Amino acid sequence: MKVRSGVETLVEQNLSLVRGRRVGLVTNHSAVNRNLVHAIEVLKGSGVNLVALYGPEHGVRGDIPDGQPAPSFTDPRTGLVAHSLYGQARKPTREMLAGVEVVLFDIQDIGCRFYTYVYTMAYVMQACAEYQKQFIVLDRPNPVNGLAIEGNVLDTRFASFVGLYPICIRHGMTAGELALFFNGQFAIGADVEVANCQAWKRSMWFDETGLPWVMPSPNVPSPETAALYPGLCLIEGTNVSEARGTTKPFEMFGAPWVDAYELAERLNAGDLPGIRFRPAHFIPTASKYQGERCGGVQAHVMDRDSLNAVAVGVYAIKALHDLYPKEFQFRPPGASGKCYFDLLAGTDKTRLAIEAGVPADEIIESWRDELCSFNRDRQAYLLYS
Repeated sequence: MKVRSGVETLVEQNLSLVRGRRVGLVTNHSAVNRNLVHAIEVLKGSGVNLVALYGPEHGVRGDIPDGQPAPSFTDPRTGLVAHSLYGQARKPTREMLAGVEVVLFDIQDIGCRFYTYVYTMAYVMQACAEYQKQFIVLDRPNPVNGLAIEGNVLDTRFASFVGLYPICIRHGMTAGELALFFNGQFAIGADVEVANCQAWKRSMWFDETGLPWVMPSPNVPSPETAALYPGLCLIEGTNVSEARGTTKPFEMFGAPWVDAYELAERLNAGDLPGIRFRPAHFIPTASKYQGERCGGVQAHVMDRDSLNAVAVGVYAIKALHDLYPKEFQFRPPGASGKCYFDLLAGTDKTRLAIEAGVPADEIIESWRDELCSFNRDRQAYLLYS
């Protein structure tokens, strides 16, 4: 059977959940069916009474750069108000939900703790609990499969919008499963339903689903990027470019002071499973070192089923720290008083261990017990085999 997303199963099998009700939709450009028709059109074409839209980081149409506030606006195609949940408010206000009876969530996640869409989802769930609205996730596959889990579990002292709850970095869950997990484990108290995907198996990567890939955010152009993102997004917390402003963000990284051949040799000597590193040079057109020639590497996934992306990230940062001690830096603390790397890592232990010279293998091994505990906790919320 072909995999069908939650918006398709809702309108084909469970339309009674929303029939005759005033519906709000949290969405962005990634919410398409297998024929590339957006959820807005799918729902309206099925007679669903959409009365409001809500947009996460990057906005409803996916055109806002990372980290920039997304404005609210009136959508010219539908005439609906598209409320921003990445601006002055990240949790819907009473006014934003006025007249709405049920809120749907349909956004393609990428299976990584620091991707912000699932925390928009969590804040909407909190508002729905507070204002007594039903919340329904129109589920989508985890594009990096639902079996593998990687990384440490977040220390709640480092909770932020890039890691709100104590889950591991590569969590192996769909948005629908995370909604149930958040609601059950952290007592949100929302009335949550999930319109399941049909025929998705936990072992599937995105290219095995038959669904079309629409990049869920501007710097995740491909499923290959998503596979590396749980590890190489950690580069964001340093003064090394994660290759934003190139065609291979989060697949390449480097800086003007990096010797590409030296770094590739160091990383390949680690003989990490499933990956090889090629010396690479690039000129970012945005973000760090814009317009400057950077030396670095491109990470090439050779066997995705044996890849541990978070381990790749730790090894990469350890290599940069050790090879370039005068130039390499973790980004300094921001307004929160915490280093951005620590917010991404969900702890300061990883940074402190790298600075103290602890081998990367020991850092990764130290997560074993918390990973096992998280895996036990998540079992009760899994919807797919």
